[in-house]
Amino acid sequence: MSRQTIRVGGYAPKDSVHSRAVDRFAEEVDQRSNGELKTEILYNVMDDGRPATALFDMLDAGELTWCYYSSSYLGSQVPELNALEVPFLFDTVTKAHGELDGPFGTALANAVRVQAGYEVLGFWDNGLRHLTNNTRDIRSPKDSAGLRIRLQPNAIHEELTRAWGMDPVTAELSAGIEMIKAGEVDAQENPLANSVAYGVDHRHITLSAHLYGARGLFASPSELEKLGEAADVVRASARAAIDYQREAAAAYEIELRERLEAEGRVIVDLTPAERQDFIDASAEVIESARSNVAPELLDLLS
Repeated sequence: MSRQTIRVGGYAPKDSVHSRAVDRFAEEVDQRSNGELKTEILYNVMDDGRPATALFDMLDAGELTWCYYSSSYLGSQVPELNALEVPFLFDTVTKAHGELDGPFGTALANAVRVQAGYEVLGFWDNGLRHLTNNTRDIRSPKDSAGLRIRLQPNAIHEELTRAWGMDPVTAELSAGIEMIKAGEVDAQENPLANSVAYGVDHRHITLSAHLYGARGLFASPSELEKLGEAADVVRASARAAIDYQREAAAAYEIELRERLEAEGRVIVDLTPAERQDFIDASAEVIESARSNVAPELLDLLS
């Protein structure tokens, strides 16, 4: 009798923290099932020439048991997820993790299940998002004015960078990477790990921490149902992988900073006053973003 198979998809290089966390998931599945379950992994769908968004098509078609993906891409379908798009919502990743593991995260997961049809196994850390560019140091919104910046398709991100005087250009990830490499844009914004994973070689990095990125672990309820009781192994293994991923991401952030500085990149740490300048310039966007989220959801934040 053949073993049951769990199929997992992602969109990061095999040596990335996210892919290593998928490996950890597979190890946990093997141990918890005593080898009765096996895991097949598609580390990076873009290596097959397909856009990262193809992961959801594969999930819907039953080709995957679960995949991870940035929560912001589902914001139009699940408005509750836009709570994570409120600029400067979290000061630290530790604070973000606590909220995502509590009532706030549960409410987000319930909304995804109802409106998108996916079970959320949890949330991985996708880091605080920072500005990078190849033109100059950015210490204030005035410094960013006039720069053309690539963004993932998200209205809030567009409004935020416009408030800083930037010229936003939205593009799906694979196309965006090509734009950045070709110099068609001056700047981009991503967690450090993503910037490195995507080959962004910008010299100037501002640790603006303007948004927090979460990657949801989205599972197909029908595929989980096919596994029967073994679905609980998937859920428990995902939880273990989440804990591993967050710890690995924190360690990698420190390592990356040292590496980037050794390469000659200029990393700008904003002073509290400089950070407040960005927050002040973002005031209308922050208010608009909050107004698009149910107050009772934001009230769940401790």
